[in-house]
Amino acid sequence: MARILAAPPAGSLLEPVSGDGGLPLVGHTLEYIRDPLTLFRSRWDTYGDVSWLTMAGQRWITVLGPDACQEVLQNKDKAFVNSDGWSLLIGPFFHGGLMLLDSDEHLRHRRIMQQAFTRDRLCKSVESLNPVVSAGLDAWVAGEKFCVYPALKALTLDVATSIFMGGAEGSTDAEIEGINASFVACVQAATSIVRYRLPGTRWKRGLDARGVLEKFFRRYLPARRATETDDLFSVLCHIESDTGQRFTDDEVIDHMIFLLMAAHDTSTITLSTMMQYLGQHPQWRERCRAESRALGTRSPTLDQLDELGNLDLVMKECLRLVSPTPVVARRAVKDTEVQGKYVPAGTYASVAPHFTHHMSQYWPNPETFDPGRFAADRREDKIHRYAWEPFGGGVHKCIGMFFAGAEIKTIMHHVLLDFDWTVDPDYVAPLNFTSLPFPEDGQPVNLRRL
Repeated sequence: MARILAAPPAGSLLEPVSGDGGLPLVGHTLEYIRDPLTLFRSRWDTYGDVSWLTMAGQRWITVLGPDACQEVLQNKDKAFVNSDGWSLLIGPFFHGGLMLLDSDEHLRHRRIMQQAFTRDRLCKSVESLNPVVSAGLDAWVAGEKFCVYPALKALTLDVATSIFMGGAEGSTDAEIEGINASFVACVQAATSIVRYRLPGTRWKRGLDARGVLEKFFRRYLPARRATETDDLFSVLCHIESDTGQRFTDDEVIDHMIFLLMAAHDTSTITLSTMMQYLGQHPQWRERCRAESRALGTRSPTLDQLDELGNLDLVMKECLRLVSPTPVVARRAVKDTEVQGKYVPAGTYASVAPHFTHHMSQYWPNPETFDPGRFAADRREDKIHRYAWEPFGGGVHKCIGMFFAGAEIKTIMHHVLLDFDWTVDPDYVAPLNFTSLPFPEDGQPVNLRRL
């Protein structure tokens, strides 16, 4: 039965937010994990663009559609903060990351970190990417039912440790596998129903994993402080803002843990989705392959990556179909409104770009793979400023979005030159949303080396 979140103040013209709490204890958490899109559609059909539900033991408003998402993400009256929203979900595991900072602290950290993501540094990163990707793909063993998701996850972690850390000298393969498992544990803890450090719980595994990550990065910190090189770890140790501000040791470690997670987890699901759809649509696969071959190089520069127009269209369409970050979290720090509805201070907000990306009002045949919708003669993404928002919006828009695009296109360029693959046209990836989305079956493809 629908109930209101809170009554608007006396004399207010605002409407209350309606919704329901779902099941006892778990609320709507299990529904989200099973299929967030179905949950969001049900909320939209029942309550409209703003409603409340219970997730992770708290009441949240669910913000749906580009108008409502834009209002919260642009945050013109500074009513919503990132820190309190994300902290409830991942704060114990990724505290200090740029996404969990606000106001002056966020501005200070972002101004320093922007020096690590300039065009010049991005060009150097791409130069370093090629040999790491090539070596990683050499280890792939082609065959039927090749599970591409875990193979890509291992590759993107190799890329992240190489480009972001300058390598992990002295670490064994088993230790690197443990680091990967620690990132997974931290991310999956976000949807924990039991949020206490009890043995056997996802929450405790996440807390233990954070300790593993801190120990790992702190071991390498002195060497990165001592010598300035081009890897991100060293850059974060040495860069300054235009006013001479620098990161402390703890801040460097916090940022490295968050950035390494973000860099390899989100890129992996996008690459995996691209492998699926290019395997199901050979005409697009061959268009992209022809472009890559036309570059005439196995080590493209950043400028050359910009020439891969068809691959860019495919990447954008896959970011639409499977948003690497289906929702972003906020919390109201003062009474405010969203789309004319009263939102009291303290309310958690779940902003859902994943739903916007599948709205037929903005995307004709939204479940159909159609990269041409991003082409210059169509630009369906321009129908609304927030129709396509895989990297978020407002002052917290992803600082690494251009690196992510370069990394994804570099990896796919090498894959297209080295392999051919097919995927059953009727295959639908069984996505698990316990954390960031991933295919539970490993996303099998029929892979052969060219």
